[in-house]
Amino acid sequence: MSAKKEGTGKKLSVKVVHSSKQGCSISVRDAEMDARATQAVKAAVAKAQFCKKPIAKYDLVAKRAYVEYANGERRYVN
Repeated sequence: MSAKKEGTGKKLSVKVVHSSKQGCSISVRDAEMDARATQAVKAAVAKAQFCKKPIAKYDLVAKRAYVEYANGERRYVN
């Protein structure tokens, strides 16, 4: 997903665009930047997993953030 700022002055809103419809909503340069940012995050998570460091994640079902450790243990954030 990507976001686009709309408006002028002090009142700004963010429009969330689904990835399947981003071709008609954002420029090619913005889409490329989104793709690079996504790949950078994936690389950082893979490096953290390789180094056996804890990784912060979000549980969509429970709607809570948690930290996942290398041994598979999850600790939910209060």
